[in-house]
Amino acid sequence: MNTTAASEKIGFVGLGLMGHGIAKNIVDKGYFLTFLGRKNRKPAEDLLGRGAHEASTSRDVAAASDIVFICVTGSREVEAIIRGPGGLKEGLKKGSVVVDCSTSDPVSTVALAAELNAIGVDYVDAPLSRTPKEAWEGTLDAMVGAPDAVFARVKPVIDTWAGRIVHIGDTGDGHRMKLLNNFISLGYAAIYSEALALAEKVGISPPRFDSVIRNGRMDCGFYQTFMRWTLEGDRDAHKFTIANAFKDLTYLESMAGAAGIANPLGNATKNSFAGAHATGPAEQFVPMLATHIAKVNGVDLMPMKDGKKQTI
Repeated sequence: MNTTAASEKIGFVGLGLMGHGIAKNIVDKGYFLTFLGRKNRKPAEDLLGRGAHEASTSRDVAAASDIVFICVTGSREVEAIIRGPGGLKEGLKKGSVVVDCSTSDPVSTVALAAELNAIGVDYVDAPLSRTPKEAWEGTLDAMVGAPDAVFARVKPVIDTWAGRIVHIGDTGDGHRMKLLNNFISLGYAAIYSEALALAEKVGISPPRFDSVIRNGRMDCGFYQTFMRWTLEGDRDAHKFTIANAFKDLTYLESMAGAAGIANPLGNATKNSFAGAHATGPAEQFVPMLATHIAKVNGVDLMPMKDGKKQTI
């Protein structure tokens, strides 16, 4: 880390599945970190033990920081953190930078950037790809939207938690690209789920299905983590919730509508997740879509683990 980078004071709001690992890497790499605690005290206690500092409001996080990272569910939460009572905007100083690592609506992102630029604050979108495992290991992918000079400023901090960083364009382009990325990955999930249900219906079990796809041309890293639920009953293989997947696909639909482009496959993918989101529990992950699609079609794909049938 260079001296200029080390002099930046970092703030963090959003210690969820991804945020905790990101914040951990920032403080472990030597940055002065101030974070906003939450009801779940485990991440806060871990960060305090690593030398980070806790604030009681987003405003206090902003006041103590030069660069503030946000990692929450989506645009509505980001807007509340920035604009709400005790929010970041009340504590931000001229020359500060806010970096949104959430998967957000690009329309909101551009509006927030204009609002903060008016008070001398830069706004960056740096959404993530991969899972909490890579967040903890500091090997996430990040697609960053920012002017060149601002990107150069925030990159050393992003380097602490990302193994692959792509400067995709100006502010807003990070979130646009993230929605396209998620459209592809969640489209895979919808196709895998329907294929597994059909395979089972015609007498081809998931292991037999997998024996053809795995190590063939249709194999990929996403397929491998997706299949661990159906094949092994591994709940934690791909900890991205169905609720967030559905949210992201509604953002994609909005972006397509604003661009004036037909998005039939995006809508079909969204509808696959809509049913699972409406009928399942809150804490269910993307690979479990296969179980939902199968159930709708009268097929039982609920996996076994340690000799016991799993539940969602």
